[in-house]
Amino acid sequence: MDNLVIKNARICYNGSLIFKDELYIDGITGRFTPSPTNSQHITDLRTIDMENRIIAPAFIELQTNGCFGMHFTNFVDEKSYDENLQKVSKYLVQQGVGGFYVTLPTVETVVFKKILPHLKPRKYNGGAELLGAHCEGPWLNPSKKGAHDATLMQIPSQTSIEQLYGDGERVSAIKMITLAPELDGSTRLIESLSKEHDIRVSLGHSAADFDTGLVALRAGATTMTHIFNAMNPLHHRSPGLAGLIASDESPYFSLIADGIHLHPATLAMAYRASPHKCILITDSVEMAGLPDGLYPGHAQIPHQQRKQGNKITIEGTDTLIGSCSSLDECVRNLVQWSGCSLAQAVQCATENITKLMGLRDQGIIEVGRRADFVVLDDTVQVLETWIGGKPVYQKA
Repeated sequence: MDNLVIKNARICYNGSLIFKDELYIDGITGRFTPSPTNSQHITDLRTIDMENRIIAPAFIELQTNGCFGMHFTNFVDEKSYDENLQKVSKYLVQQGVGGFYVTLPTVETVVFKKILPHLKPRKYNGGAELLGAHCEGPWLNPSKKGAHDATLMQIPSQTSIEQLYGDGERVSAIKMITLAPELDGSTRLIESLSKEHDIRVSLGHSAADFDTGLVALRAGATTMTHIFNAMNPLHHRSPGLAGLIASDESPYFSLIADGIHLHPATLAMAYRASPHKCILITDSVEMAGLPDGLYPGHAQIPHQQRKQGNKITIEGTDTLIGSCSSLDECVRNLVQWSGCSLAQAVQCATENITKLMGLRDQGIIEVGRRADFVVLDDTVQVLETWIGGKPVYQKA
């Protein structure tokens, strides 16, 4: 494959737009290089003129429960599950996503053990890379269950990682776990997950107060899951977990920027408190990409689900299940509602996640990293997506 030189592009880097005369990609490794490799003659270069369009790192989806008809807890057999993951992978690049973490909510132990072996990191030809699993449960507070099944929630002091998720091979697929830090045994569990298993611990679905949150951070927790949702509200005398975003020990935190889970003003306030720790997520479910209507339940929710635009609720209730927003839409919303720049919003779907998760290949456009990037216009519309220096999606 020819080496590439990309000319006349504006690059999103560290929250700024930087004009780049030339950007080189090694045709063999699919990685960014400082210049054409010594083994190639200048005539071997293929030139692409971006005509001042924007190049951003391909987006990273930290929390998705499913999309395009697949809920990640719905396991029928190995073959169909793996085929559906590949379909999801190819669907996500249409929204500029180059890597995704499969979120497994609170389900029965047998479901965790059955699915986790299929969620080890892997690449898909022409699609987004599967980066591992994010287990959102079952160590959650039943009083903040949201759409989770409270009967399946567990107490850390009474259970072990192996009991709930399985052996070491299964646990190795887990890259993040969301838990409630006020539960008995949580501090020891956080220490074990973060130090012994190299799993990122996120605080969420919790009624913890501010001080309990600080203890959890000092034990090794590094982020918070969809802040303001499924936790105590921010109060001027009792800030709760949400108050941690303005503390000296501010963790990373994720926001569902769909205009349904958070009021735009709330989202803007959170972002401005700590822009370099803000992470955009969709928290999407299987109806993302499908028409409005009534849909059946699954292993997480044994009830019918109602889709109305980007809003999903348990039929007959106001309980929010997830969202149907896309990650590029969330980036556009953050720009509109917070007043931040396009590059600053992109950072919340790329670089911030890369730094939280310790990714070495994705999320930053720099020499040595894989050439996973998205081409955008000035309104954050996805025009092209490239993975490993190869185009995998082009807007018609």
